[in-house]
Amino acid sequence: MKLKSIVGIAIINLMLFSCGNEKADKKEVVDASKEAVAFNYNVEQFADIKILKYQIPGWDKLTLKEQKLVYYLTQAGLSGRDIMWDQNYRYNLRIRKALEHVYTSYAGDKTSTDWTSFETYLKRVWFSNGIHHHYSTDKLKPEFSSEYLKGLLTETSTELDSEAFDAIFNAEDFKKVNQAKGVDNVALSAVNFYGPNVTNADVESFYNEKVSPNADKPLSFGLNSQLVKENGVLKERVYKSGGLYGAAIDEVVKWLELAKGVAENEAQGNALGLLIDYYKTGDLQTWDDYNVAWTGATAGNIDYINSFIEVYNDPLGYRGSYESIIQINDFDMSQKMKVLSDHAQWFEDNSPLMPEHKKENVVGVTYKVVNVAGEAGDASPSTPIGVNLPNANWIRTAVGSKSVSLGNIVNASNNAGSTGRLEEFVNDEEELLLDEEYGQLAHKLHTALHEVIGHASGKLNPGVGETKETLKNYASTLEEGRADLVGLYYLYNPKLQELGLVTDWEKVGKTAYDGYIRNGLMMQLIRLNLGDDVEEAHMRNRQWVSGWAFEKGKADNVIEKVTRDGKTYFNINDYAKLHDLFGELLKETQRIKSEGDYKAVEALVEGYGVKVDQAIHAEVLERNKQFDSAPYTGYVNPILVPETNDAGEIIKVNVEEPESFVDQMLTYSKRYSFLPEVN
Repeated sequence: MKLKSIVGIAIINLMLFSCGNEKADKKEVVDASKEAVAFNYNVEQFADIKILKYQIPGWDKLTLKEQKLVYYLTQAGLSGRDIMWDQNYRYNLRIRKALEHVYTSYAGDKTSTDWTSFETYLKRVWFSNGIHHHYSTDKLKPEFSSEYLKGLLTETSTELDSEAFDAIFNAEDFKKVNQAKGVDNVALSAVNFYGPNVTNADVESFYNEKVSPNADKPLSFGLNSQLVKENGVLKERVYKSGGLYGAAIDEVVKWLELAKGVAENEAQGNALGLLIDYYKTGDLQTWDDYNVAWTGATAGNIDYINSFIEVYNDPLGYRGSYESIIQINDFDMSQKMKVLSDHAQWFEDNSPLMPEHKKENVVGVTYKVVNVAGEAGDASPSTPIGVNLPNANWIRTAVGSKSVSLGNIVNASNNAGSTGRLEEFVNDEEELLLDEEYGQLAHKLHTALHEVIGHASGKLNPGVGETKETLKNYASTLEEGRADLVGLYYLYNPKLQELGLVTDWEKVGKTAYDGYIRNGLMMQLIRLNLGDDVEEAHMRNRQWVSGWAFEKGKADNVIEKVTRDGKTYFNINDYAKLHDLFGELLKETQRIKSEGDYKAVEALVEGYGVKVDQAIHAEVLERNKQFDSAPYTGYVNPILVPETNDAGEIIKVNVEEPESFVDQMLTYSKRYSFLPEVN
C-alpha cells in the first residue's frame, strides 16, 4: 500500500524531526532552509503539474559495492518503465513514440499557441505515463485540433495509425479506471489489464474457480497477468520472460542479476534471487516466497521495491501496476522513529477494534525513513510519500511488513516554496498558528502511523476471502481509509508524548485533525473539475472519513460549518468527541474488512465518499484561482553515471542533476524502450 501526498497542507518533513525536542526541531528547519538556497528544487510547471528535483543525501558515504547495488537496481527499475505505459492503455506506446518524434523533428513555428498546446499535452502525457490523467484517470484533452496534429505528423514524416490517432481526440475510453456504481467497471475502464469484451462477471467467475494450494496462504491470483478472451474462452497472458512484456522483463532480470552479485548480505541476495525466478516463471507461489524473504531481509543500507504491486489501477483490484523505488536507509531518522514499530503490539491491543478483529501477535513490523535514489513505473514522476508492503494479508499476519517514508522526497516538497493556500482555507488565526508550529510533525506522524500501525493492524475472520474478492471495487479505498483512521485515532493520544515522539500531544493532535477535516471536506476538491464525482481511492477515503465524522457529530456540533464573508470554513469544536468518532468508524471499517461486508462498504463509500457538494466545490475552485502553484507535484530522478577504468570496471558512481523534465523523458524513451508499440 502506498500513501500519496495530500494537497493543500504543509507536507511532512521527515528529515527535520528531533524526538522530544521542539527547539531542536525548529533549528533544524532553519538550517535545512538555508541549505535549500544552494539547491534549486524547482524544475518547471505546466497545466496542473509542477516538477521538482530531489537530492540523495549521504551518497558519497556509500561504499563502491553499495553504489553499484543502487545503480543496478535503478537500471532494473527503468528497464521495465514501458510496461507501466502499456498497462495504462493499449495505445500509449504508439502515441508516445509519435508525439516524441514530432517534438524532436519539427522545424516549423514553435511560437504559436497550437505548438505550445502540443508541447504541454506531451508533458502531461509523460507525467501520467499515458493519455489519461494520473490522478483523476480522465482522458487528457488536447488543446489543439486533430487537423493541427495531422499537419505535424505529415511535416515530420511521423507514422501513427488511425486507431491510436483517434484515441487522442474521441470520447471512447474516456476513463482509465471507472469506479462508478452500477456499471460494468471492467468494460468501461480503458486500463489495459483486460482484453476487449471482458466484463466484471467474467473476471469474478474466472477467479472464483481458482483455488490456492493452501487456503491459509491465498495466492495473489491475477496480479501479474492480463485477462483476455480468445475464441470466447478466458485466458491469462502472464507477465514473465517469454510471456507478455517479456522483452522488458528480460532487461529487468539482467540488471537484477548484477544487483544480486553485489548484494549486501545473504538474505538480500536470496530475496533478489527469488524475484528473478518470479520474473522468469511468473509463478505466484514464487512471488509469495519472494515477499516472505524480502520482508525478512531488513539488514543493510539499501532496499528496493520492484515488480507488479499496487492494484489501484484495476477497477476490481486484482492486477498489479509495475513500479520501482530504490531506497537508501537514513539510519538516524529510522532509529528515532523505530519506537512506533517497537510498540506495534501496544497500539493493536489498545485500539477500539472488536476483540476478535485484533491481532494477538503483531510480528515483523519494521519502519524506516529512506532517501530515494530512483523511481520508475507507477512511482514516477508522481511518487508516494510512504509505502507499506507486502500487500498480502496472510504475510502481514504471519511474517510482518516493511514500512518506509520517503524522506528526501518530502524534504524536496517542503523546500520548494509555500503555495499560500493554507491561509485561505483555515478557519481562524489559531488554526493557522497551530499548523505553522506543528503541521509538519503532525503530518509526518500520521504518515508513520498510517503505514506502520494502520496497514499492519487487524485481521480477517476465519474463512473470509481476500478483500479484493469480498469488497471488490471498494477494497482499496476501504483499506486506505482504515489505515488513515488508525493514524487519526492515535494522533490525539498522550501515548505519543509518553513515547517521546511529541512534546504536546494535544496540540499535535488538534493540528492533525484540523488539517484532515479541512482537506477531506474542502481543499482536495481543487483536484476535480466541477461536477465530477470522486474516483481516486485516496481522495474517496479522505472524503468518506471526513464526511461521516461531520454528519455523525452534528448533534453535538463536533465539527461546525462556518460561513463568513461568503466563504465556507470547517471548525472543530470538540476534538475529544471527534477522536471518539474516528474510533467508532475505525471499529466499523475493520468489521467490514474482517467480515467481508460488501453492502456496508458500498453504503459507506457511496454515501460519503463519491458525490461532492457542488456549491462548496464551486466556491473552492473560485477561491483557488488566486494561487499559481499547481495542485499536483512530480519529480525528475537524479542521474546515476558509472565511472569505469580501462578494463570497463565500475570504480565509482556519480550523481548528476537532470537538465530538464523534457530531457529526462526523451532520454528514458531512448534508453529504456524495450517493448513493441503494438501488443
